[in-house]
Amino acid sequence: MKLLTTVMGNISVDQTTNNMLKLTELFNVAIPVAKGNQLPLLCKYEDAVEVHGETGMKGYNFPEPSRKALERHAVAEMKDCILNSKEKITIVAIGPLTNLALLLSAYPEVKQKIAEIVIMGGSTSLGNMTSSTEFNIYVDPHAAQMVLQSGLPITMFGLNVTDSALLKKKDVNQIKTFGKAGEMLYAILTNYRGGSLETGLKIHDACTIAYLLNPALFKFKDYFMEVALEGPAAGTTVADLYMKYHDSPNVKVCIEIDAKNFPKWIVEQLGNINR
Repeated sequence: MKLLTTVMGNISVDQTTNNMLKLTELFNVAIPVAKGNQLPLLCKYEDAVEVHGETGMKGYNFPEPSRKALERHAVAEMKDCILNSKEKITIVAIGPLTNLALLLSAYPEVKQKIAEIVIMGGSTSLGNMTSSTEFNIYVDPHAAQMVLQSGLPITMFGLNVTDSALLKKKDVNQIKTFGKAGEMLYAILTNYRGGSLETGLKIHDACTIAYLLNPALFKFKDYFMEVALEGPAAGTTVADLYMKYHDSPNVKVCIEIDAKNFPKWIVEQLGNINR
């Protein structure tokens, strides 16, 4: 991992940046952190504090970090990181796509050095902000549309799959035994409102990393995907499931998760941190 960048999302960009610094310090990893956009491109910003709490990591008392974010904006840091890399870069985006849209618009030359963009966002079924919109896309639909139209290889994990990426009580209790990191995760998970310990906590974002490390957990189909930008459906990811209106797909969409083995894999990976 070469660079961590932040954006407004569930909470403000100031708080997401502070959280990222806290986590890199807790895990003692020397990955630079760059602060990104505080507002969407065109829409009024809406957070999700009611789900994630004021800090976004409610439940654990982190000390204030001694580390600082890089001075330059995340988009400038992303541009240099990509262009200076000897190998093509994979970008994992688990929040609104504002920074990425600005990067591709301002510095199109980075496209030749991007191998893949992996996104947690959207849905081919129900939404969590409206009946059809998922939070990350809803917050900045114009940025999402720009990224989907970029011509780059894109892999999408939407709510149609991530709603089934669950950790249940036994999994969370096991995580608690994994040292300091396990205690931190246990505290946050037991305060997280994305589901319940009984029915399962929805671990949406982890699907992106699970895909990169263990792609056998998922199944995919290629579709043409775009984003509705106006009216009551604004922020909805619209998939041409039958490829009736488009000649070629632009997104590899996850359509199925191995819901039985996903939590086992997550717990195993977290256990390895403590070894």
